[in-house]
Amino acid sequence: MIDVLVVDDDVHVAKINAAYVAKIEGFRVSCLAHTAAEALTALETHPVDLILLDHYLPDRTGLQLVSELRRRGLLTDVIMVTAARDIATVQAAMRHGALQYLVKPFTFAGLRSKLEGYAALHRTFAGGGQAEQSEVDRIFGALGAANAGSAELPKGHSTATADRVRLVLRSADAPLSAQDVALQAGLSRQTAQRYLKLLERAGRVRLTLRYGETGRPEHRYAWV
Repeated sequence: MIDVLVVDDDVHVAKINAAYVAKIEGFRVSCLAHTAAEALTALETHPVDLILLDHYLPDRTGLQLVSELRRRGLLTDVIMVTAARDIATVQAAMRHGALQYLVKPFTFAGLRSKLEGYAALHRTFAGGGQAEQSEVDRIFGALGAANAGSAELPKGHSTATADRVRLVLRSADAPLSAQDVALQAGLSRQTAQRYLKLLERAGRVRLTLRYGETGRPEHRYAWV
C-alpha cells in the first residue's frame, strides 16, 4: 500500500481529497493535516510515501514546507494539489521536486490519473536494479502517461471506454489480444485496438508479440 498524507487548510476539502484517495486501489490515507506545522508533526510520527499538498497554508506556503522537509532530510514524494496557478509557483514547484501539479478545482478522474501514474513510478523504483535509456524514459514519462486513462483524452475518445479497457487489462493474469479485450470490455475489435494503441503510446500498456508457426505474430497487451 502507498501511504498518503493529505495537507489542506480547508477541513472539508481535505476530507474530500482523502475520500478520493481511499477509492483508488493501492492507496490509503495515513492522516490529514491543515497547517504546515501539523504536517511536520504528522510526518514525525507517521512517515508516508506521498504528500498531497496544498500551497496556501495558514502558517507557511506548501513550497516552504517542502523546503523544510528537504532541510530535515525527508525525501517524501510530493504532488501539489492547489488553486495556485501562476507560472512562477508552478516553476518553483518543479524546482522543489514536486512530482506532479494538480490545479483546483479538479475531478476524481484527474486525481486518479496522477495517483495511478505515481503508483507505476513507485513500483518501478521498488524493483531497483539498473536502467537502460528506454527504462529511464519510461520512468520520467510515468506520471504524465496516466492521463491516457483520464478525462484528458484526445478528441473523439471516451473516458468511460478507456476505463473499460483499463479495467480488463488490470484484472488479466496474462497479456491479452485486442480481440480478448474487445470481448471482455463489450467493444468492437476496432475500438479496442484504437484504445490499446493510445494506452501503449502513453506508456500505460506494454505490447509484446506472440509468434506462431505461420502468419503474422499476434499482438498481446498487458497493463504496465
